[in-house]
Amino acid sequence: MEKYPVLTGNDLSVLIDSLNLAGKYSQIIVLCDENTYRLCYPLVSPLLPENHRVIGILAGEVHKTLATCEKIWTALCEMNTDRSACLLNLGGGVVGDIGGFVAGTYKRGIAFVQIPTSLLAQVDASVGGKTGVDFLNYKNQIGLFARPESVLIYPGFLQTLPEREWKSGFAEILKHYLIADKPGWERIRNVSPETLDTEAEIRHSVAIKSAITEKDPHEKNIRKSLNFGHTVGHAIESYFIGFDQEQVLHGEAVAAGMICESFFSWQAGLITGEECMQITQYINQYFNIPEIPVFAYKTIFHCMAQDKKNYSGEIRTVLLSGIGNTVFDVSVSEESLLASMEYYQQQLQRHTIRIPAS
Repeated sequence: MEKYPVLTGNDLSVLIDSLNLAGKYSQIIVLCDENTYRLCYPLVSPLLPENHRVIGILAGEVHKTLATCEKIWTALCEMNTDRSACLLNLGGGVVGDIGGFVAGTYKRGIAFVQIPTSLLAQVDASVGGKTGVDFLNYKNQIGLFARPESVLIYPGFLQTLPEREWKSGFAEILKHYLIADKPGWERIRNVSPETLDTEAEIRHSVAIKSAITEKDPHEKNIRKSLNFGHTVGHAIESYFIGFDQEQVLHGEAVAAGMICESFFSWQAGLITGEECMQITQYINQYFNIPEIPVFAYKTIFHCMAQDKKNYSGEIRTVLLSGIGNTVFDVSVSEESLLASMEYYQQQLQRHTIRIPAS
């Protein structure tokens, strides 16, 4: 996949001007959800050509479906949108994922720009060219790799973000430290996320993810390391989809997944019990992570069986090989998952995080 610009800045007009929209495309169409239309679109609209159009969708993971795609494709057809148009995806991970998928498939592909408005989307989801929708309640089951024209990251959008959404996004920042920056992890592990420089953290995460995805755009090898916490995390998220769209956020599920997959890493002898404890303690102290009923364990394992990294019937995951390094394509058994979930639940119930027993 050809490299594309990822631009970060505190002047939204400069970022939009970098797109050179005037005369470049036959149509400019903005895709928003109900929240970004109310909170973010008013900041962007005056900077766009006056004849731009808007398509709105409902907010939330439960609406990241083919049915929503059909509504967007229908709207594009009704606007007589041709292949020279450009779709601006103004929103969080859901808008970016579904907007990129719609753009990549409409008339075999139209241009699109990612304008992420959540911390999670700015540090992770908007970078790397992954698009997709959920199917049969499985996360990102239908999708494709599609190259955006560019990604515009404006930290000012985060002023509209609820604390819970901000913490959800910080889970991906934490992941980047754990897989690729041990000195950074040692620096942040004793401080509250709220005390860190958000813009600097965004740039740090984007640099790590961009470097990895440029080496492996289609996730054949090293890019799999970015899925640390996601094998279990996506399965937890899939389990909760359909119950209540606010019950668990992506970053909350990934934070839970990082505890479980750190436990896997300790079980495999790849990190120490002390390192497993440090990760568990940090996540338990600063993140909203879900309680998971025992009767859900087998369903979660069944959801893991749908993970895109799996091969020939084996569930494959990513483990830490020491803080700052990973190994991928590691097979995980149902027994290992059950042990990790029991560890996870035990840590939720304790005020003091304990090093796992040998």
